[in-house]
Amino acid sequence: MSKPQFITTPAGEELVVLSRAEYEALVSAAELVDEDDADAAIYDQRKADLAAGHDDVLPVAVSQALLRGDSRLKAIRKWRGLTQSQLCRRIGMGQGYLSELESGRKRGAPHTLAYLAAVLEVPAAWLG
Repeated sequence: MSKPQFITTPAGEELVVLSRAEYEALVSAAELVDEDDADAAIYDQRKADLAAGHDDVLPVAVSQALLRGDSRLKAIRKWRGLTQSQLCRRIGMGQGYLSELESGRKRGAPHTLAYLAAVLEVPAAWLG
């Protein structure tokens, strides 16, 4: 890291001059801190929910899959150790339709989501 240069404007405001690389490193570090703070807040909320006995708290593996970008239905299916084909055979649904539900291209009727929840052995609210 090079030595920063300090400049005082005619109005008395102090400015700091640093290299682009140092600036980018500072911005990146600040973004990581913000992300860490957000993760900590989510963790604290989940701990409070567990302590309060809420049944809407998702398992860690499902939460991690959601953070990676999976839909809730896809994350729960994977958590249950099922492929799309296996789940479709259990419920008599076409794989294309399940894929559309998982990708969000289709929403699914409430009774369909309730049936999926029952087969996946999760609260219906998890898929609602």
